[in-house]
Amino acid sequence: MKKTILWDFDGVILDSMEVRDFGFREIFKKFKKEHVSQLIDYHRINGGLSRYVKIRYFFEDIMHESIEADEVMKYAINFSEIMRKELTNPKNLISESVSFIRNNFDKYCFHIVSGSDQEELRFLCKELSIANYFISIHGSPTPKTRLVKELLEKYDYKLAKTCLIGDSINDFEAASLNNISFYGYNNESLIKLKSNHISSFKTFVF
Repeated sequence: MKKTILWDFDGVILDSMEVRDFGFREIFKKFKKEHVSQLIDYHRINGGLSRYVKIRYFFEDIMHESIEADEVMKYAINFSEIMRKELTNPKNLISESVSFIRNNFDKYCFHIVSGSDQEELRFLCKELSIANYFISIHGSPTPKTRLVKELLEKYDYKLAKTCLIGDSINDFEAASLNNISFYGYNNESLIKLKSNHISSFKTFVF
């Protein structure tokens, strides 16, 4: 039986994909639409990666231009300002996963490990009144694989009793590289990875 559950945020707790699509289109609205569309495609495939990686990918891999770290930060701050404004509406919460969290937070050790910016993430969780359900909340710019590793070491969690719930290949990789179980949710393409899959939290039991 699992005792510790590490939660991804976007797509698992919060339905934020369209809002984050909007955010990337806004910060890059001066660029060609076809280039921004390529970034959106990359963003959707790699939901678990941080915005810092995606911003750099836009310039280096799509535009074939170099970008300094301070410029990446400027775009990331602009993106975060949009997210703080748009994502604090409770209607964006995924009701069945949040209900599971509310009903079980005292039975498990819950943590959030996300590709979202850490300060923004903590702000959103507080505004959405869900922060108190988690022992800790972690995000980028620290890579998710490292976040998981640090949590496992800090709390001395048993690997066999720990799992990560996510909706992207990046979540699967973070779990696999840290030798913990992975449960895919809200993304049927993850089933082909032969990992555990949660079709609905309404009927799911660990």
